[in-house]
Amino acid sequence: MTSPLLPTFARAELSFEKGEGPWLYGRDGERYLDFGAGIAVNALGHAHPHLVQALTEQASKIWHSSNLFQIPEGERLAQRLVDSTFADFVFFANSGAEANEAAIKMARRYHYVNGNPERFHIVTFEGAFHGRTLGTIAAGGQAKYLEGFGPKVEGFDQVPVEDLEALKAMIGPETAALMIEPIQGEGGIRTVSNAFLRELRALCDSQGLLLIFDEIQTGVGRTGKLFAYEWSGVTPDIMTVAKGIGGGFPLGACLATAEAGKGLTLGTHGTTFGGNPLAMAVGNAVLDVILEPGFLESVERKGLLLKQRLAELKDRHPGIIAEVRGQGLIMGLRTVVPNTNFVSAARDQKLIVIGAGDNVVRLLPPLIITEADLAEAINRLDAACTAIEAGQPSAAQRGAAQ
Repeated sequence: MTSPLLPTFARAELSFEKGEGPWLYGRDGERYLDFGAGIAVNALGHAHPHLVQALTEQASKIWHSSNLFQIPEGERLAQRLVDSTFADFVFFANSGAEANEAAIKMARRYHYVNGNPERFHIVTFEGAFHGRTLGTIAAGGQAKYLEGFGPKVEGFDQVPVEDLEALKAMIGPETAALMIEPIQGEGGIRTVSNAFLRELRALCDSQGLLLIFDEIQTGVGRTGKLFAYEWSGVTPDIMTVAKGIGGGFPLGACLATAEAGKGLTLGTHGTTFGGNPLAMAVGNAVLDVILEPGFLESVERKGLLLKQRLAELKDRHPGIIAEVRGQGLIMGLRTVVPNTNFVSAARDQKLIVIGAGDNVVRLLPPLIITEADLAEAINRLDAACTAIEAGQPSAAQRGAAQ
């Protein structure tokens, strides 16, 4: 039967009817350990009681009022984010791409109001992924996402990550900002060194540029800090957040200092749904859990344990796993075999993992994962490696061969 959905996704022959914590229950009757978390979205797992309560209580009151009126829960969530970060202001949106569009507009507008409208170029880094809009695919610069959509939106220049000399050569009189993910997610869980991030901060300070951190995949506790920039000892001028901040509810945010955000004044930017009461109730509920004493420390501890166990797994299966990458609970395995084969083999073991660039498999468990569930995931990864070594085709491969 032909699906009425536009065929833009290669969907697995699997669907789920419910979830609980780190577990998903398929319509095939099987239980799956979820190490994808909806691509780093379900930060607190599935059906977290506090999130369910916050959403249902708010849903019985008011869903949407528009930003033409005060939204007290939005004020509260913004204040909590400001109090926990470098930022002075927050703009709420619906997604990571929208948050990045706000950041791009903010950086350009900043130089415009400073009397330098020619400064609108943003330097980004090869392998980046910043979203699917025309502006954000241009920011990412990857040919596979740009092909067929007309001329690349002007004003984005890419250089290799960690290549300071190439970056310096690229910066010119039209440059407005530098934009980077502290850990490239879609690009293959490639961690940017703290030393390089510090160099970016120094360059921005010396050249009058703004520094933008895209923390859509790394933020909200995923690395063991509330935001990954905290590990580097530097702060950005603008930061984008999404995915985990909504715990599964569509929510994005663009955080900024008062100086960086001074150009976005009344009428210069907006959103219909962004920051509505439903989203704000859930966002506040997520922070209730993430900011509990000891929660982030537990994520850091579990991340170190996972990294150790993955290193041992690589040693046992050197013909399958070439490299372990990542930090906290955003980990990657660069595989020797095609990563699509590994994802399918893991799914045969009832473990959900996600592919990424550079032939990497992403492991993004919910932050509430237990050490027992981490051990179970390693057992299932081990079994997947063994099945590949034995030449056993996955269910997906068998289906494709029929």
